[in-house]
Amino acid sequence: MNNLLLIVMIAGSRVALPASAVESVVELDTLIQVPRAAPHVAGLSALRSRVLTVIDCKRSLDLGTTARSADGSIQEGVVVELDGHHYALLVDVVEDVVEALGSPTPLRAAMGQGWERASLGMVETEGGPMLLVDVAALIGGHEQRANAA
Repeated sequence: MNNLLLIVMIAGSRVALPASAVESVVELDTLIQVPRAAPHVAGLSALRSRVLTVIDCKRSLDLGTTARSADGSIQEGVVVELDGHHYALLVDVVEDVVEALGSPTPLRAAMGQGWERASLGMVETEGGPMLLVDVAALIGGHEQRANAA
């Protein structure tokens, strides 16, 4: 495992994403709605001549919807690639890159279905334990859980 983690806030919770999955962090200012898209797909955006599918992480985790202000203010996105497609994961805040002090361990407490579905376990950092989130599970949304059953 790559020991670097990107610390972000999603729905007010500090969590870690594997830094090896992250291409960049961007500010999204234009978001085009997609008719009939899955509920957790916030829309499409462009970045350096490529289209990004924008994922509302809060909605993907069944924690509500990320509010977009009336003025369409800039939101932070974490750009990832999965199976040859580029995605921007909407997060509240991108905080820092830190080093994991060990391998992920299983969850030992109930965290809610969304977090548990997207969890790769808990990982220790200098700032304490962090929930390690699976990027593919965020992209798949809660529909992924329904299809797997």
